[in-house]
Amino acid sequence: MKSLHCPRKLAAAAVLCAAALAQTPRPGESSLEIEPSLFVQLPGGKITPGSVQLVWIPEPLVKYCLGKTHVQCASMDFCIRTTTKNVSTCRNLPVDLAHLPAYPPDMRPRRMLSIALIAPTRMKGWEELQEFMARTPKGRLEHFSELARIKAKVTFTRTPEDDDFRVLEILSVPEP
Repeated sequence: MKSLHCPRKLAAAAVLCAAALAQTPRPGESSLEIEPSLFVQLPGGKITPGSVQLVWIPEPLVKYCLGKTHVQCASMDFCIRTTTKNVSTCRNLPVDLAHLPAYPPDMRPRRMLSIALIAPTRMKGWEELQEFMARTPKGRLEHFSELARIKAKVTFTRTPEDDDFRVLEILSVPEP
């Protein structure tokens, strides 16, 4: 019987070590919990019923993205960050590239980020977000709008290569 306990303990220790390593930050990586405002949109492409796309836009770009689609805003974001501004994406922007501001070096996030949340989930605030989606005209969720902006608690992760975020909780949704 003792021989059964050793493999179990070894397996349990391996699982705990793997979990610890998965949570150990890599060199140059940092994470923190913050509460940004995120835009709510219908996910692009084939829509999974009940799914929601949350988009975090760098603050200097927000005013240029209002009334625009996800693709238009992502194109502006790309053109702000690229060193090759003479590509078709940057020539066909809905606004003049010269008017788009450069991002400060410590910008959080460094680029436009989005995440799709798919039902069902047990996230706090999910039901309120689903109710908001149900009562909001679909056209408002296809273009960025201040009327489709929520507050969320997220884990923001920065690595030398990129930024990322994970939604922990929906804190507030717009009133009807």
